[in-house]
Amino acid sequence: MSIIQQHTSASLGDSWRTINIDALTEDSSVNFDTSTLHPPQPELSEADVRGIAGQVRQLLRGGDTEGALRGCLETPVYNGTDAAKEAHLHTITEVLQSIKASDMSPLLKRIYESEGGSECLDVLMKYIYKGMSSHAAPGLKSPSKVTPQSTGGFSQIGSRPGASNESASSAMSVLLSWHEKLVEVAGLGCIGRTMTDWRRV
Repeated sequence: MSIIQQHTSASLGDSWRTINIDALTEDSSVNFDTSTLHPPQPELSEADVRGIAGQVRQLLRGGDTEGALRGCLETPVYNGTDAAKEAHLHTITEVLQSIKASDMSPLLKRIYESEGGSECLDVLMKYIYKGMSSHAAPGLKSPSKVTPQSTGGFSQIGSRPGASNESASSAMSVLLSWHEKLVEVAGLGCIGRTMTDWRRV
């Protein structure tokens, strides 16, 4: 009698599907604490973020845009309230908007070539993506009420011409410009690291 014939219908079940292969794999995240992959991040309160924002604005007034940007990026808010995270995003967006387009690439290159620069630019990419998707970033608030307006055969959707639409498009334009320059300096790997890092700003 062959081995196949010896198996009964009771022994040919789906029990093999309940085996947790990850627990048997030595390199699996089940077998070690994933928080040890990165050093623990301190929890920042809204008051801490306001203090950082004050220091950053002082650097901006002194003309040290690189120091202001580094100051924001070296203290990302991974652990904190939503209000603290939004306040830090506001500060970073303010810094990005204050830097001239001609200074973007040289500034990013200097940061990238310095110690810890790659990590700083990865943090910047996270904030750029958050700014693009968040309505809390300066100038990116969507209109509260959208009303279609008839324009002789064309449909025009939007709020009152001017105010929020112009500021939203200018803020988005700034973020897109930074994204382009950042990819030129740090490469496409910056996007991959941003997407796969579980730490969220």
